[in-house]
Amino acid sequence: MEDFWNSLLTEKSWSLLIKISKEPFKFIVIGGWATYLWTKLHKSKDIDIAITDIRELDYLRRNYQLKKNDNLKKYEISFDEIDLDIYVAYFSKLPIPVEHLSQFTTKIEGLNVLKPEALLILKQGAELQRKESTKGAKDQIDIMALLFYSNINTNLYFDLLKKYNLENYFLRLKSVINSFKDYNYLNLNPRQFKLKKKEILGKLTKTFK
Repeated sequence: MEDFWNSLLTEKSWSLLIKISKEPFKFIVIGGWATYLWTKLHKSKDIDIAITDIRELDYLRRNYQLKKNDNLKKYEISFDEIDLDIYVAYFSKLPIPVEHLSQFTTKIEGLNVLKPEALLILKQGAELQRKESTKGAKDQIDIMALLFYSNINTNLYFDLLKKYNLENYFLRLKSVINSFKDYNYLNLNPRQFKLKKKEILGKLTKTFK
């Protein structure tokens, strides 16, 4: 299985995530690291977190060079090659509002992590925005990894699509599944990939009816 990012960068990023998880502010891990925690397939270079209580930003302002990105509706902290992107309630624009994300979390390895159904939807939102880029390709790999390895509850996934008026995400999801060819990134051989893809598509289609 190939590594998508340089291993030195991903190890540095992981160490940073563990470090900030021990600091006195609360956050939810989303993005590539959340996908890794569910699938154990691909580590991430950058760190994406969500903060549901905006008061938690006070700690970051006091201790880091926190920057507000009004265009992308997020806050940012740079650690040399590693970027920490912070999505905040009532400010950031995610497919599922940040202020709702605390309903869909669990603990993995001591970290507060978004559950796979909500994470899949956020990953789809990112993929739609940057599908022609390198990060968009990584989004597609993460989407496939979640589908293949995280035991997605398809009923909950579709309930969330309906709740947040995102039913069009299902068509895009099918397109990503059908066009995906890089089975090596999923640690599968061609036959395993073909069978698993058929199973996933069947499950999704059956649930959507």
